[in-house]
Amino acid sequence: METGRTAQLGALEREVVSCRACPRLVAWREEVAATKRAAYADQEYWGRPIPGFGDPAARIVVLGLAPAAHGANRTGRVFTGDRSGDWLFRAMHRAGLANQPESVARGDGLTLTDAWVTAAVKCAPPANRPTPAERDACAPFLRRELAALERAHVIVCLGGFGYAAACGHFGVRPRPKFGHAVEVPLADGPVLLCSFHPSQQNTFTGRLTEQMLDAVFARALELAG
Repeated sequence: METGRTAQLGALEREVVSCRACPRLVAWREEVAATKRAAYADQEYWGRPIPGFGDPAARIVVLGLAPAAHGANRTGRVFTGDRSGDWLFRAMHRAGLANQPESVARGDGLTLTDAWVTAAVKCAPPANRPTPAERDACAPFLRRELAALERAHVIVCLGGFGYAAACGHFGVRPRPKFGHAVEVPLADGPVLLCSFHPSQQNTFTGRLTEQMLDAVFARALELAG
């Protein structure tokens, strides 16, 4: 039998997947799914919004920016099928939060324990840059998602956009400056724990190393108790 939170998350997933609220995002995600990247020409793209994924009883929530055009927008699962996801799930596997170090497709056997992964904006945006209006349109989904994840003690915010979305959700004013490993404890909520986003721009330049990401998840586990 579904628990209350599992039922809430399941209902939310169905609403997320069917959302067409933002015309620019709908047009872009569907255009990408139709034209495809040459390397994936033989694959059927998901081309819809991407719900969160993981353990409904999670104490650790990982909050990113938005799905990648040829990653989650192709595979249908958050942080799946791109280099950012490769980095993220390797680190989560090393931390004991994921049962395998890679995430290539839905149905590849990946499961998360005590962790939930999601994004502030549920559709792939052009140039990976949602507008403020698109962010705000998705905010009710994030609000309901975090409310259902009632055991969450830590939110790992990947990048400044994810951090800003978390601060907006919890009403953090003034907002402390974003930085890698910055912690923002909330009086009546979880700890916001910041990390540079595992984007190629950050990982290729060495701004984010695997050791730095491992340290964030080690700290997240410590804060989660």
